[in-house]
Amino acid sequence: MKERRPINTADDHGTEAGTGGRVRGMRGRLRRRSGKPLPGVKVLPTMMTLANLVCGFAAIYYSARAGESGGPTPFGWHPLTVAGVLVFLGMAFDAVDGSLARLTRSTSDLGAQLDSLADVVTFGVAPAFMMLRLVSVYYGGTGESQQATILGPDAGSLYARLCWSIAAIYICCTALRLARFNVETASAAEDDHRWFKGLPSPGAGGAVASLTLLHQHLVLVTWKDELPAGFGATSSLIIPAATLACAFAMVSRVRYPHFVNRYLKGRKSIPTVAAAMMVVAIAVWWFHESLAIAMTGYALSGPISSLFRRTPAADAPAA
Repeated sequence: MKERRPINTADDHGTEAGTGGRVRGMRGRLRRRSGKPLPGVKVLPTMMTLANLVCGFAAIYYSARAGESGGPTPFGWHPLTVAGVLVFLGMAFDAVDGSLARLTRSTSDLGAQLDSLADVVTFGVAPAFMMLRLVSVYYGGTGESQQATILGPDAGSLYARLCWSIAAIYICCTALRLARFNVETASAAEDDHRWFKGLPSPGAGGAVASLTLLHQHLVLVTWKDELPAGFGATSSLIIPAATLACAFAMVSRVRYPHFVNRYLKGRKSIPTVAAAMMVVAIAVWWFHESLAIAMTGYALSGPISSLFRRTPAADAPAA
């Protein structure tokens, strides 16, 4: 006699026979596939990172045109204004690429290194060159050549060489900050991105860019027809000092919060939402002033909070 196969046992593929078995087998295959990046979507984080890099390159290009007396620019803005906006546009792309990588399960060491390379350009080279170009407009020469010369290490005045040195120090500190971040960050999980050791490079670049935007707004818009004598040249001296302070803050061990992960995610109380709406309303009316205050305040928040924090700095997370 031929031996009968028992009913409702495992089939050739190891799943239970019948409708229930097929459903369970399908669920198992779906669970196995759920850990893989979605096809065609995993390229989005890389595209956002490259967009950040292009914004940094474009910011350098428009900064180099700051001494021009004409020429087309987006919306007819001054080239330094366009450069500052591009830095913040790069910051938006930089904030999105990490979230997209985690959402599409496509985080990788290659993406982390590419992100750091893009940040060196957008938040390191571009803000440093913006600062140098702004100061060069007022102190780059004499007579007709005043707006045509960019301050450099071979300039005749001590102040010109000092400004160039500050720009170089800022770029080096940005590269060191990003390299240290890649080494010390445990993983790409959000729990490892709630605090930073040292001022993040987007925060430093945003502080320099926001001060540049505010300077341009006051000189070219607010007091365009009745600019106080010497205001443009005098106020431009603040930006090199701020750039140097941001450079040292990046390589420090002062703890800074990750603003998005710590304050904008999760459920918020009604008073918190109301306060946020008030901040947004104020920013609509005084955008340039609010942006400069917010970015400068974030750069100063680390040293100020460390003065009142009882926990030793050694206990700060390695991020």
